[in-house]
Amino acid sequence: MPFEFIEDIAIADVAFRAWGASAEEVFTSAAAATLRVMVQDLGSIARRQERPLELVNSCLDLLLFDFLQELIYYKDAEGLLLLPEELRLQEGYCLRAHLWGERLDPSRHELLVDVKAVTLHLFSLVGDSEGWKAQVVLDI
Repeated sequence: MPFEFIEDIAIADVAFRAWGASAEEVFTSAAAATLRVMVQDLGSIARRQERPLELVNSCLDLLLFDFLQELIYYKDAEGLLLLPEELRLQEGYCLRAHLWGERLDPSRHELLVDVKAVTLHLFSLVGDSEGWKAQVVLDI
């Protein structure tokens, strides 16, 4: 996935940059980076459970924020590690996706740190002729 972790941006937090050719790709890359903070190997997450997701926001950057928060919510509330498939952004900043994954299993998923929330500190989403880039700081 196209993302990289950023050192020395926030104390006691984890920061990353994600990118993609389209807004959908950067959302997917940011989701992978968020889960990668928690789990060493994203390939260890089996495609066993599905959760359809629909979110709406008045701003595209806040829609990304809400989307990443939703992934953290599923981890906390249902113990699920989920990644998006078939993610689509529609007019009016509406996100529709199918999330697939499975219950967190410490015997199969090498756990790293627990992400508590997405922060607005240094949060950005920018698109130009070269593609889309996001910067995210996660509270751990």
